[in-house]
Amino acid sequence: MERNLALDLVRMTEAAALASARWMGKGDGLAADRAASDAMTLAINSLKVKGTVVIGERHPNTELSKGKTVGAGGELEVDLALDPLESIEAVAMGRTNAISVVCMTEKGTLLGPPVRYMNKLAVGPDAAGKIDINASPLENLVNIADAKRTYVEDLTVCILDRDRHIPLIEKVRATGARIRLIQDGDIAAALAAAIPGSGIDVMMGIGGANEGVMSSAALKCVGGDFQGQFHIQNDEELATLEGSEYGPRDRILTFDDLLGGSHVMLAATGVTNSEILKGVRFGHSGAVTHSLVMRSRSGTVRFIETNHIFDRVPDYT
Repeated sequence: MERNLALDLVRMTEAAALASARWMGKGDGLAADRAASDAMTLAINSLKVKGTVVIGERHPNTELSKGKTVGAGGELEVDLALDPLESIEAVAMGRTNAISVVCMTEKGTLLGPPVRYMNKLAVGPDAAGKIDINASPLENLVNIADAKRTYVEDLTVCILDRDRHIPLIEKVRATGARIRLIQDGDIAAALAAAIPGSGIDVMMGIGGANEGVMSSAALKCVGGDFQGQFHIQNDEELATLEGSEYGPRDRILTFDDLLGGSHVMLAATGVTNSEILKGVRFGHSGAVTHSLVMRSRSGTVRFIETNHIFDRVPDYT
């Protein structure tokens, strides 16, 4: 995958963000999600690739659901992981951390999770190689603080605010580290952990497995570190996992497992504000979007602020 398509990907996330942001605070997350999906579909089908959606919309009958072929065609075949709108409830309720995200890898390299949830541990490049998902929060935070040449008390850990995380939160608090609890958006949290200066040093806890794969792509692009383990909810999921190539349940998943060692490109656009991305801002004749574009091959990270003029037809060519 020699071509740099990262800037083409951002057109897709911008389109989805613009469409869904109009629904912010209106209480209808499904409408926001449909708008994002429709807009991303229009943009992605102008992309000169033959793409396979490995991670996509959960609704099986959409154009962006798992297994669909997308793109305008061509010789380049790629795998895609996408979420036109991560955190539909964040948009519905006007909360933070809603984003649109797409990542691209070489054909046949992207993992499609066999179960829904994943336990995750993510850090930026300054603590790469210093984490162990099987270790205690104290051990991990001591090692991360040592790598960052700071104190555990000065680290900030991002955790989804869920009942299942009460024991984890208690253990992190016992270390003296600071905690940022979020209602939505563990991809946005992983992006924050990846970018120095965001105020987030590490992301911990259980969230979506699809989101875990996309989060790992962001960490790989910047030279960070990511470890995951599939989180099993019932015997049916256990049987599914054990019957797949990604068992057993205690297997530690790394970049090689999730991304197949592939070159990765990722684009994300803010729908509502997050630690590193501003949400869509509407004005008199258009809107402004704030996006992030990343490539693992070069390690390049670009922040893009785009002015969109609504009385002109979008150009996806």
